[in-house]
Amino acid sequence: MTNWTPNSWRDKPISQVPAYPDAAALAEAERQLGTFPPLVFAGEARDLKSKLASVARGDAFLLQGGDCAESFAEHGADHIRDFFRVFLQMAVVLTHGASKPVVKVGRVAGQFAKPRSADTETIDGIELPSYRGDIINSIEFTEGARVPDPDRMLQAYRQSAATLNLLRAFSMGGYAELTRIHEWTVGFMKGSNWYPRYEEVARKIDDAITFMAALGLNPDNTPALRQTSFFTSHEALLLGYEEALTRRDSITNDWYATSGHMLWIGDRTRQPDAAHVEYFAGIKNPIGIKCGPTLSSDDLLRLLDRLNPTDEAGRITLIARFGSDKVHDHLPRLIETVQRAGRTVVWCSDPMHGNTIKASTGYKTRPFERVLSEVKSFFEIHRDMGTYAGGVHIEMTGDDVTECVGGVSAVTEASLSDRYHTYCDPRLNASQALELAFLVAEEVHAQKPPRETRIAGE
Repeated sequence: MTNWTPNSWRDKPISQVPAYPDAAALAEAERQLGTFPPLVFAGEARDLKSKLASVARGDAFLLQGGDCAESFAEHGADHIRDFFRVFLQMAVVLTHGASKPVVKVGRVAGQFAKPRSADTETIDGIELPSYRGDIINSIEFTEGARVPDPDRMLQAYRQSAATLNLLRAFSMGGYAELTRIHEWTVGFMKGSNWYPRYEEVARKIDDAITFMAALGLNPDNTPALRQTSFFTSHEALLLGYEEALTRRDSITNDWYATSGHMLWIGDRTRQPDAAHVEYFAGIKNPIGIKCGPTLSSDDLLRLLDRLNPTDEAGRITLIARFGSDKVHDHLPRLIETVQRAGRTVVWCSDPMHGNTIKASTGYKTRPFERVLSEVKSFFEIHRDMGTYAGGVHIEMTGDDVTECVGGVSAVTEASLSDRYHTYCDPRLNASQALELAFLVAEEVHAQKPPRETRIAGE
């Protein structure tokens, strides 16, 4: 990596990039970003990498989730709080049911750019550039709104900073204290069939806290009871933004992306010799790779060699996104490829992206039973192959939306229009997310330790 620089990606072929009409305005926006403070710090990214190394050993579990695409319009304290508390509920259910630490990583404070299957879209005979996320253009279907605007990167940075500030306050300032577990319930979830089960978990935790208090352990003298570690992640699609926020660590002199603790490469931009892989090869953050049906075994090995040549534990998370009808066709061969090469990775299931359909009412949706089916298959395949299913990656919100059909919240195709608020892909609502957490907790608890887990340096 002696020839790598934060801008060496500019010499490589690139896909999924917007065509900015004003090159001077783009350069000025990137210059300003380069002077802004980092959003996250290298030491935090190293801490996350260490925790992900524990996941790779089978000693912890990764919960990654959040909005499909953050929007400028939905940025508010209540929206962030509702997401965070449902995320805490899921983590508590997983920790209690699986009897393992849960590494908490949000798709938040940076998840603004979205890849698209086509450069343009046509509505009522009018063709315009596709919406690529609020960091690039606007969702309004007008010619002016769809022009890529580099000043949106500055707005995305400021929103990410404000979101991170609130999330740090929630995670470290007492909101995450386990004694508040009953307060984390979103009101509309109290009618859910899963609510009594969550309350039972909460009661057991209350009993455990009471017991620990009798031994002299309480939130005042035991930080683990009053605060939690929470990390951020996003797809690093807009490389000009990422380059501007790439900084050298003053301790190690290594390069880190300071836009988020963990970044991932999407299924459409993981070409081994292309720009996105070039950028990721030089940063030291933990990184994810989305693995879809078109990923060949040879390309997966090339990616691992390029992005993690020393096989550092916690560096690579492989996020499997196949679809409930394709997971058995593709996941086993990729697991076999990694095992045969003796590589260390975290295996994580994204049961959302391969299960998107168009409802009869015209809305994009994801049938909840297909999401559950892919998760179950993910764990079943790993059990059969003696490997560790280490995480889930979901698109979810703390709001009472009607975007994914099914689940105990009984969203139907006819009710999708009631509260369909997503800017891009359909998300699980809070009730569906909690239902998924209980299923995953049971699957993790049933797992045996991996037959063989080789960690670099051990």
